[in-house]
Amino acid sequence: MAKLTSISRPKQAHEINHPSIIFYNFKLENISTMLMLKLPPKQPLKFGLTFLVPLLASVCLSHLAFAGDDDDMEEVLITSSRTNSTLDDTPLRVEVLGEEELGEKANMKPGDIRMILNESTGIQVQQTSATSFNSSIRIQGVDGRYTQLLRDGLPIYSGFSGSLSLLQVTPLDLQQVEVIKGASSTLYGGGAIAGLINLISKTPDEEPETAFMVNATSAQGADASAFHSRELGKHGLTLFGSYNKSEAYDPADNGLSAIPEFERITLTPRWFYALSDNTHLNFGVGLIDEDRLGGSIDYIEGRNTTEYFESNESRRTYTRFGFDHEFGGGIQLEIKNTNSWFDRRLEIPNFIFSGEQISSFSEITLAGGKIDVSWVAGVNLISDEFKRDTESNGLIDDHTEETIGVFGQYTWDIAPSLVLETGLRVDDHSDYGNFLLPRLSLLILPADDLSLRIGGGYGYKTPTPFIAEAEEIHFQNLAPIDPDAFKAETSKGLNFDINYLSEFSDDFSLTSNVLFFYTQIDDGLQIIESNNAYQFDQLKHAIDSRGVESNLVFNFGELKYLLGYTYVDARQKTDSGYSNLTLISPHRVNQVLMWEKEDDFRIGLEAYYYSEQERENDTPGESYWFWGLMMEKTLNKQVAAFLNFENFTDSRQTKRENINAGDLVNPVFRDIYAPLDGFVINGGVKVRF
Repeated sequence: MAKLTSISRPKQAHEINHPSIIFYNFKLENISTMLMLKLPPKQPLKFGLTFLVPLLASVCLSHLAFAGDDDDMEEVLITSSRTNSTLDDTPLRVEVLGEEELGEKANMKPGDIRMILNESTGIQVQQTSATSFNSSIRIQGVDGRYTQLLRDGLPIYSGFSGSLSLLQVTPLDLQQVEVIKGASSTLYGGGAIAGLINLISKTPDEEPETAFMVNATSAQGADASAFHSRELGKHGLTLFGSYNKSEAYDPADNGLSAIPEFERITLTPRWFYALSDNTHLNFGVGLIDEDRLGGSIDYIEGRNTTEYFESNESRRTYTRFGFDHEFGGGIQLEIKNTNSWFDRRLEIPNFIFSGEQISSFSEITLAGGKIDVSWVAGVNLISDEFKRDTESNGLIDDHTEETIGVFGQYTWDIAPSLVLETGLRVDDHSDYGNFLLPRLSLLILPADDLSLRIGGGYGYKTPTPFIAEAEEIHFQNLAPIDPDAFKAETSKGLNFDINYLSEFSDDFSLTSNVLFFYTQIDDGLQIIESNNAYQFDQLKHAIDSRGVESNLVFNFGELKYLLGYTYVDARQKTDSGYSNLTLISPHRVNQVLMWEKEDDFRIGLEAYYYSEQERENDTPGESYWFWGLMMEKTLNKQVAAFLNFENFTDSRQTKRENINAGDLVNPVFRDIYAPLDGFVINGGVKVRF
């Protein structure tokens, strides 16, 4: 195990394998005081602790480093800041999950990325369907529709794909995942009010890479993935393919699928070519084909055709193109484009909603800079078209929208202890007009052992029918949105965080991290019901989400322990005061204890606490703990075997209540706040050479 290395200013960044966060590395001479923040007394933790959050913590681009000496230190490059800079060079708050962390989580959930995201502080993956497993992302308590999910900076997953997207991304070909929390519309346009998640793909390296992974679960699921990359002279290639399937699984024996029956095939080849040392291009395609069937077990298995079912058949095809050229003087040109075709057929008894969404994204950027300054400027065009199929009997009709945006960003090292970054975007939307989106970030280094980041910006999202609330009613009897009668949702947000690292010895260190956040959303979109008919409406008052994230990471030789805590106060203003937003845990605790012997084995014990959650027109969801145990054994340099006991205490909502208030022909589902699949064992083999 390499030892911890400290530096006086975070100018070298390199990666550590520990759950969900990367920390900056700072030198610490001594700690003379610790500030503590007392949480509001109105929502104490249920398990009897008065939780005090250390304020010795976080610049969120934090990075904890393992290295033998400075010559071995590797930089972690980030692309989501639009400057291709290292973690320590940008004032923008970015969290990075590295390749080893992704590999650990892939052991637990090889078929999708829900676990990768859900076990991070400040992020909650919310299941939106009781029978089909559809899920959305909540960042810092804000609804999933306000988070952008990107692939290498391209908006491939959006719109009608909705809560299926998280279930259709397999992690084997990912290099890292970058998360920006808070308003990010200045960087990437509308939709990034809560933040964005950028999935960074692996690219060819000098050494060829081949990886295989097979997995089976006690819930009758199976996964197989393969990845290959190589360089051949001026050419490069990556090829990824996966096959994922599951039988319907009903651990509660209530006649409904906690895990649906599904089968999915993914294929994503990509070609790279170096026209010269300064000019490169790449082209790739993506194919995802999935059939998913949930509902009554008797219906799924063909024993009763009158009971409830929910069928999702989806086909996604996309192309992607990239070109970059470096001029003299360090000026860089980048051109990128993606075109996506997503066809989906959603069916429940006596109702079908189906259609095709065709979307396109094109962007041209120029970037440059000198020793103390850097800049980027660009223009992009986004088009989105939904065509309803003739067999669809929903009310949502065809619609088309286009957005053209111009943006710029300027980063200035004012002094060795002060870095300023400003950004501005102007968008013109075909239905909702113009948006002016400024952003400001500041990196302050008041001492060698302390770093602070302050940032804020504006965001917006244009109203769309493809939100989680609409999916929950399967778009049935839902009136379309009239752009002339609605306004765009707008937001403003602030982040402040601090980071600190203490080294007690070569083998023992503690990193503490804290982030404070605030987001306000105006003109929020909602769905109202009248006589079994539904229509969109806009809130008269703002939605506020505020809170704190904190992480403590202990490293002691081969042992690592992470303690994370998230407090979220998310509420909606009303005429009579405030009401809490539903399906949000105000208090969450993440704990991970990892014992790892390099090139031999790793054993990880995880425990996650979720406090009581409010529900719509129902009693609050109870608090619960979620436990997991992961083991991996390296058999030789190429082969490793893994075994995972997920939720081994079988914490399950269906142990506490019946989620179906109706029957199996006409079910009435309660809001989902806890797992439905219960205790699941999975295991498999990874081969890499």
